Amino acid sequence: MRRRLPSYTALVSELESKTRYDPSEVEPRIAREWLASGLFHPEPEGEAASNYSIAIPPPNVTGSLHMGHAFQDSIMDCLIRYHRMRGQRAKWILGTDHAGIATQMQVENLLASEGTSRQELGREAFERRVWQWREEYGGTIIEQLKRLGASCDYADERFTLDPAYADAVLGVFVALHEKGYIYRDRYIVNWDPGTRSAISDLEVEDREVTDTLYYIDYPLASGSGAVTIATVRPETMLADTAIAVHPDDDRYRRLIGETAVLPIVGRRLKIIADDYVKPEFGTGALKITPGHDPNDFDIGRRHGLQQLSVIGEDGRITDQAPERFVGMTIGEAQEAVVAELREQGLIARTEPYTHTVPFSHRSGERIEPLVSLQWFMAMDELARPAIEVVTSGRVRFYPERWTRVYLDWMENIRPWCISRQLWWGHRIPVWYRGEDTSVGLSAPPGDGWTRDPDVLDTWFSSALWPFATLGWPERTAELRAFYPTDVLVTARDIIFLWVARMIMMGLEFTGEIPFDDVHIHAVIQAPDGRRMSKSLGTGIDPLDLILGGPRPPVFTEGGNFPAYGADALRWGLLAMASSQDIRFSEEKVAQGLQLTNKLWNASRLILLRIDPDARPAINPSTVEDRWILSRLERATASIQARIESYDFSHAALELYDFVYGELCDWYLELVKPRLYEREQSVSETLLHVLTRTLALAHPIIPFVTEEIYGFVPGASGLLAAGVAGEDGAIDEPAEETLARVIEAVRALRGWRDHAGVKAGAQLTARLAADGYEETAEHVARLARVVFSDDGEEPVEAVPVPGGAVEILAGDGLDLEAAQRKRDAVRARIEKEIALAERKLANQGFVEKAPAAVVQAERDKLARLTADLEAL
Repeated sequence: MRRRLPSYTALVSELESKTRYDPSEVEPRIAREWLASGLFHPEPEGEAASNYSIAIPPPNVTGSLHMGHAFQDSIMDCLIRYHRMRGQRAKWILGTDHAGIATQMQVENLLASEGTSRQELGREAFERRVWQWREEYGGTIIEQLKRLGASCDYADERFTLDPAYADAVLGVFVALHEKGYIYRDRYIVNWDPGTRSAISDLEVEDREVTDTLYYIDYPLASGSGAVTIATVRPETMLADTAIAVHPDDDRYRRLIGETAVLPIVGRRLKIIADDYVKPEFGTGALKITPGHDPNDFDIGRRHGLQQLSVIGEDGRITDQAPERFVGMTIGEAQEAVVAELREQGLIARTEPYTHTVPFSHRSGERIEPLVSLQWFMAMDELARPAIEVVTSGRVRFYPERWTRVYLDWMENIRPWCISRQLWWGHRIPVWYRGEDTSVGLSAPPGDGWTRDPDVLDTWFSSALWPFATLGWPERTAELRAFYPTDVLVTARDIIFLWVARMIMMGLEFTGEIPFDDVHIHAVIQAPDGRRMSKSLGTGIDPLDLILGGPRPPVFTEGGNFPAYGADALRWGLLAMASSQDIRFSEEKVAQGLQLTNKLWNASRLILLRIDPDARPAINPSTVEDRWILSRLERATASIQARIESYDFSHAALELYDFVYGELCDWYLELVKPRLYEREQSVSETLLHVLTRTLALAHPIIPFVTEEIYGFVPGASGLLAAGVAGEDGAIDEPAEETLARVIEAVRALRGWRDHAGVKAGAQLTARLAADGYEETAEHVARLARVVFSDDGEEPVEAVPVPGGAVEILAGDGLDLEAAQRKRDAVRARIEKEIALAERKLANQGFVEKAPAAVVQAERDKLARLTADLEAL
């Protein structure tokens, strides 16, 4: 895709009118052109081994673009564009997740604002209302991805409740049930009172909470005393069915087998021995409540204890408790139970107790462990091959340390509760009639069958994402061409929720791993190190950075962001990429904008000054031409290697260094006289270097490179430019020659600055150094000196590679002013050295300050000392 200009005159005319690069004008226009071109929709030809594909972690249909999305999508787009330019068919599988709980809560809140509820609407009407909501709001994040420049396959967008995808999900349920992996059982689950649904262990987050620890006396039935038990949940004692002690605890060994009386209720509780009990916690005796604690549930099963549920799914006390408590909330019941215990004198003491408590990641409410009839999935058999493909290296984690995290969880995997008490989602394909149960894709023949009201956990359907999006279970051309995918790019928090389950499902149903590599990217934090959150005032909307929206409160500087544009944001995010969590840096985004502006201005200079008949070609005629071709080859090889090894930070920074430093600051300055003369060889070389640089930069900053490429004469499109290197382009002698020039110019510029020489003044000097036969003119022009063979005594000698440049007296040099400036600089450096030495001589600072701070002070002292010596 490129702009077709009728002539070089037309090119010059349009470029001359574009004095500055405006991302707010360019980026939306280029995005529209990309979408119209069909470039992002590869035809499903060939086999997956020769093609390249990535499946996007499907954003929730409720969502809008946040900084985590922008970071992750910038990484994936860099990979997709890079492999597309390598000539591969590259497909970025796109779609959204129905997000069962999140979407249902959104619509329920909307209904509440209208004075109604899903119960009043009924299930079918509620589902229709959710589909309407999805049609109205579900495309928000897709449009935002386009604005970011994400080159997804928008023509083939998927949704996890699309009919074909839904059929695949239900078919998997039926198949796993037939193999005995899916079963129904009464088991203790994480009950979320906020959503009125069971949720999995992985949807639970632990928070530190300070509760009151009550020490309660349970009288022995023999009348010979009491067993004191510590608990933070006195209301659940109404469902106690035993007391447990450790078998080796001498304090209680004699009581094992006796009974105690449950206060308030009067039920007899057997005192049992179990190795789970921790003698050091509380009093060493544990009340056992199988219906309301997962560990007690396991103990209860081992000892055949009764399971009572005194807390219902609505969060209120059930009729299995004494009548006076029935209908109370959990908080009300706790107050009432404590009051009765105090009245009976059974609370020995209380103390504050800080501990971790599970909360729902979905609703934010405290989890209530309840015994519930749910659908579960046994994971052991599915986990074994998913462990083997990682230990054998078929699936590789980057960074490698996440391999152990994955394996530790997989090797201790537990059954997965896959049913959810919701209406929005994939309804479980099970029918009931009396005592009969039927599992299948449709209701069995006959009357009276009722379908299970629950839906599947959203992560169950997401586990099929890499292959169900490509038409599985049909053997489609898309599946052959793009499955397995090449890499999964995701965050660490869903390694268990999603990554592991995709590997298990992929192996089970396709016989293939779903991806070769798993790149676990860092988490981007707010600038102050807190998590990004709109409610905390620390969330940063990527579109505000792209378009120039308001800065959130976490920034000390108010007002709006500049309109940085998508390229600047993408470059900034990739430059921030790290194996560790990172703090967001607006400075990096600003640096990305500097890069796009520099590349635009340099390209404009080249295109307006070249020989009108020139076309991109390798036609070096000078040492500096050979040097830039060599440096371009090294930059290309290094940046490509960085991208292929998921080292995006170094790829972005090396691109910046090449464009800003070697191309613009050195090569363009070196060849300006030839360029202004419209010399053909330098025009051809510059066009070649420009097209290769644009191709190299395109995966990282696609908009500005696409815009510039449209002006390059004779260029056939960025895809055609490719990313391959040039054999034989490395020229070490040229690199050594130009390295001497660069070092000499820097030395002379540094001396001018220290000596206070005015920027426009030309100095007279004598070149007393070897190795500048081809390049003395460059050194003189860039350092603003005139070389002379005059034999007069120099006023100063500036060391350069191969010798020195001797500065001669002249109009441009004020020796007294130079000395005064040197004296002032020397005094400042000596003062800073003294301060650093005093600080490092302070033992309190050296011993108490962080090691990094102390080392930084030592490094500073070494640098100042070197500066003083050089001065």
